[in-house]
Amino acid sequence: MKPLKIYFQVALFSALLFVSCSKESLEELPQLQNNVKLTTQTSARTGLKPIGSGVMMQAFYWDVPAGGVWWNTIKGKVQAWSDAGIDAIWLPPASKAQNGAFSMGYDPYDYFDLGQYNQMGSIETRFGSSGELQSLINTAHTAKLSVIADIVINHNSGGNSEINPYTGTSTWTNFTPLSGKFNRTYNDFHPNGIHNNDSGAFGGFPDLCHDQPNVQNWLWKSSESVAKYYKNVIGFDGWRFDYVKGFAPWVVKDWDTEVGGFAVGEYWDSNVNTLDWWTSQSQASAFDFACYYKMNDAFDGNDLNKLNDDMLWKRNASKAVTFVANHDTDEIYNGKMLAYAYILTHEGYPTIFYRDYEEWLDKNKLNNLIWIHNNLAGGTTDILYTDTDEYVARRNGYNNAGLVVYINNSNYWQERWVETNWSNTTIKDYTGNSTWEPVTQSGKWVKIQAPPKGYSVWSPK
Repeated sequence: MKPLKIYFQVALFSALLFVSCSKESLEELPQLQNNVKLTTQTSARTGLKPIGSGVMMQAFYWDVPAGGVWWNTIKGKVQAWSDAGIDAIWLPPASKAQNGAFSMGYDPYDYFDLGQYNQMGSIETRFGSSGELQSLINTAHTAKLSVIADIVINHNSGGNSEINPYTGTSTWTNFTPLSGKFNRTYNDFHPNGIHNNDSGAFGGFPDLCHDQPNVQNWLWKSSESVAKYYKNVIGFDGWRFDYVKGFAPWVVKDWDTEVGGFAVGEYWDSNVNTLDWWTSQSQASAFDFACYYKMNDAFDGNDLNKLNDDMLWKRNASKAVTFVANHDTDEIYNGKMLAYAYILTHEGYPTIFYRDYEEWLDKNKLNNLIWIHNNLAGGTTDILYTDTDEYVARRNGYNNAGLVVYINNSNYWQERWVETNWSNTTIKDYTGNSTWEPVTQSGKWVKIQAPPKGYSVWSPK
């Protein structure tokens, strides 16, 4: 992630400055709707919508208001989100971090302090108390929503200094959290007696070694592990793994084999081959950064031909989580609604960014696209036409009629003849952007239109 936020704090016994940020450097840098069997696990909690049947909401952004109000803010929105067709919410890292009430959670200290211990300068986290988190999760479950935990297990922060025989120096690797759980020493970080490093360290933080039995037991294997506490006690239903470039994919696979639940990794890389490799090795989903960067080229670069390029959802839609923006990156500006029209009509498990939905874009238009995704966007995808300004694709339907989406990035209305799956059928634009209600020919062809800098979505009336 990009290092947009850096906090400095004097550590307890030294003037050494710690860097605290959630954003990996760019240099280091669901499940498919309808037609492909979902590979995610439906929550064992009865009555929840299956994850991947609708749309995920990223329920935070970078630097949400401090003061312990965020869990209650989200609690007040989950029912409306569920009504709109959201099936899961992704929360920020919930545990106490080095920067206490100021931290966004990506500098984790005590995984078992969810806002109930007075350490790191506060009792509550930035987002609220453990009781408020529990209340939010219960309310989300009542609204039939699953809750995804953001898990940061590449690195830790806030430990005390100790003599480290593997480095010959003092390192900040002595962790004795007030929860009394998952104490750590230099043996639990790199370098150690097993190996010097793994896939990648981040930001100078102590880098956890997942080959150490103590780390494995406390993170996911033992009955008291972080994973089992979060799922069985707190009520989380799945996992978003932060900075998975920093450790081997078997870690995510082992975690999910042990505790279950939906799992998606943040492998920040535009190379679709790398994303496809990681999902096959981890058996988890991944955010489709290949799709994200191609959309950026297409919509902000004004060349919709880029949407012909390869993306994870085209390789394995059941493992692709698509998105237009998140708390780390928001580079699609001019064509952001067109990008949402793209991911919400195509294969993969789409995610909506909180600020886009609640603040920056037209919520009614997004709700309309969510409805279209949940009710019409089934089956395989055929790209029917592209040029620099126009893109037309057909979803072929699976337990529904399917659709034809027409995206127009020009400054003028556009019209085009396209081949549908419907003969002698009246169709309409379910976005309401066009008032046409044409009838398809016996050969299934029909003329459709799309507004300037807009889109239309066609299906039988």
